[in-house]
Amino acid sequence: MGGHFQEIFVFVAGGTPQIITETIYALAQQSPPVYPDQLYVITTAPGKRRAQETLVADGILAQLCREYDIPTVLLEDDSFIVLTDMEGRELLDIRTVEANETAGDQVTCILRRLSAQPNCRLHCTLSGGRRSMSYFMGVAFQLFARQWDKLYHVLVSPEFEENSGFFYKPRVDRQIEGYSRDGESRVLNTRDAEVSLVELPLIFLRDKFSVSGGGVRDMVAQGQKHIDTATVQLHVRVDFAERCIYIGKTAIELLPTQLMIYTTFLRRKHSNRCSSSRTHCYECNSCFVLLGDLADRQALEDMVLDYERMYISNPFKKDELLEKWEYGLDIDLLRQHISKINRAIKEQLNDATLLPFYKIDSIKHYGKGRYGVRVEKEKISIT
Repeated sequence: MGGHFQEIFVFVAGGTPQIITETIYALAQQSPPVYPDQLYVITTAPGKRRAQETLVADGILAQLCREYDIPTVLLEDDSFIVLTDMEGRELLDIRTVEANETAGDQVTCILRRLSAQPNCRLHCTLSGGRRSMSYFMGVAFQLFARQWDKLYHVLVSPEFEENSGFFYKPRVDRQIEGYSRDGESRVLNTRDAEVSLVELPLIFLRDKFSVSGGGVRDMVAQGQKHIDTATVQLHVRVDFAERCIYIGKTAIELLPTQLMIYTTFLRRKHSNRCSSSRTHCYECNSCFVLLGDLADRQALEDMVLDYERMYISNPFKKDELLEKWEYGLDIDLLRQHISKINRAIKEQLNDATLLPFYKIDSIKHYGKGRYGVRVEKEKISIT
């Protein structure tokens, strides 16, 4: 075990299990060396059989450990994670679109589960299996890996790469059969073999946002949405004590009635359960409301709860507002306040790029105007 971590080696492997021993060999050559505590091989049914025949039955993994004084690590049946199709049948290969989709989802879920284990460090190798599997391993790693986890690509001299007789560079040189580029048989000496490990640089996204669901496509789409909104939209926070809103670090001062009305639109956005297929709130207006829906007594009674929060020491302010507008706010008054709110945001924010996300926008729907804000609901905070 390396330091305080349990070292977990994870591979995607196809018909060439050499990637497993080559990685173990390469990490054992590092200073300090890294030895595996657990092995996980994500593969197909034939890939599992091939690895068991060569690495286990033929004793190649045990031989590697003895030769380089690597603490014995077992490649047992539960070390293999065999990919399955949608009916739960073990995959024989990954050649169809459907097989790639379901295998990608499984690789992603496996990495998510392993990265949730405390006190462990993952060492994942991209070099084995179908190229799509390496891609999915990389995507899952970027979404869920922690800063101390490692992602590698193994480089092997071309003449030894995928050679069925080469699994690692032995201490004692030996000759093995190989083939030249034109297919002619030739004798290779393992002293000429080079096995190296490239640690791949990454942008770690795990602590930047969270994704849900079991499908890799859904997770990538969610991640893209977080990135898109994070690079453009700032958080908007309502501060009743200061009677203002904050867009990022910029304070936007509003009159109490205006702050009450603006908060109403933010609450509608924040609580709206949108059934739209659109990925961003900016593209959607399902939370937009007719002004008539805000112009009755019940709507005002709901709104004044926020008005009251601005006057904690003077609860009569709420009653005064309700008494003044016995039947609710007038539609024309609401339009006037919306115009003033938008003017205040425009002047105090002073950013034409950000303004469309935070102003109260309007659309025509069946000949009637509907109003709402377009900022992403995840960016809204009401304190």
